[in-house]
Amino acid sequence: MAAASSTKLIALRRLLLLPTTLRPISPLYSSSSSISRSLLSPLCFLEPSNYSTPPLSRTFSSSGPSGIDSDASTGPVAVDYSSLLQEDEFHNLADSAINHLLEKIEEYGDSVEIDGFDIDYGNQVLTVKFGDLGTYVLNKQTPNRQIWMSSPVSGPSRFDWDQNAQAWVYRRTKEYLFKILENSTGIKLLKLGFTGILNIVSFQNFGK
Repeated sequence: MAAASSTKLIALRRLLLLPTTLRPISPLYSSSSSISRSLLSPLCFLEPSNYSTPPLSRTFSSSGPSGIDSDASTGPVAVDYSSLLQEDEFHNLADSAINHLLEKIEEYGDSVEIDGFDIDYGNQVLTVKFGDLGTYVLNKQTPNRQIWMSSPVSGPSRFDWDQNAQAWVYRRTKEYLFKILENSTGIKLLKLGFTGILNIVSFQNFGK
């Protein structure tokens, strides 16, 4: 009995004399340490000092594509028609042209027999019905400083006052208002001559 106790005491002393690195680790300590680490490890991701979200880098720009000035207008440039022709002057020129055409077309209607021929002028709109040749409408467009004509043959036309030619000209074809009207109807309304600064048809040789 004494020998057994002595043997255990010697073994215990030897164990105590071993370096700490060689001592067996207590299963209880190892388990508790492992649990503690597993529980604490996720917490480190919540600490600002241990983890920080990388800043998001975004660049916002109000400018357009490269090489394009965002402030530059991409639409058509507006035309200041009032700078081209004052309103009073426009009305004088347009009214003179329309009234002159009205007078001469009435003379034409009185001299020939055309079924369905009719003329109406009201609210600054001239409507001429040439029977089977269709209906023509002329009216003033004050904001644009233009005379517009609707033709069943040539379609719509817009005439601007040409200071150099002193005439109402369709800029797309460079033709005069009266010439387009004559070509569209196929009727020699005008034995062409010019009168005054309006450069519109005089009808001096009308009917010849």
